Amino acid sequence: MSGHIETVVLDSEGLSAWVAQDRKILAMFQVFHEMGSDLVVSANTIVEVSHSRVNLPRLRWALSRVKVEPVTEQAAKAAAHLLKDAGLRGHKYAIDATVAEAALRQPGPVAILTSDVDDMTRLCGNKAQMIGL
Repeated sequence: MSGHIETVVLDSEGLSAWVAQDRKILAMFQVFHEMGSDLVVSANTIVEVSHSRVNLPRLRWALSRVKVEPVTEQAAKAAAHLLKDAGLRGHKYAIDATVAEAALRQPGPVAILTSDVDDMTRLCGNKAQMIGL
């Protein structure tokens, strides 16, 4: 991580690792906290991480500490535009696009904590720093 990060956006892997109390992620979150960074998730990310094995109390706790960005009609249209510009399409990229769109609306500098650095870079260009998981 380089420099100050105002906003950290979590994709599903980032949120899942936090809920699972992954040591590497917890150490990163301590740094974000010390920086005063805001944590953000797209509302779609909640759907993506919710499965039968998720620790619901931990998920609720994590969600109480982040800003959840809604996926409105305007946001969906903007995400679709990002997909088109990146030359990506299909359901495989749909949630990534909503995460990228939410990230690009946040106060910068913005970082995205993601397991998919390549696709997120295609969607965001150089407008967000990628932190790979």
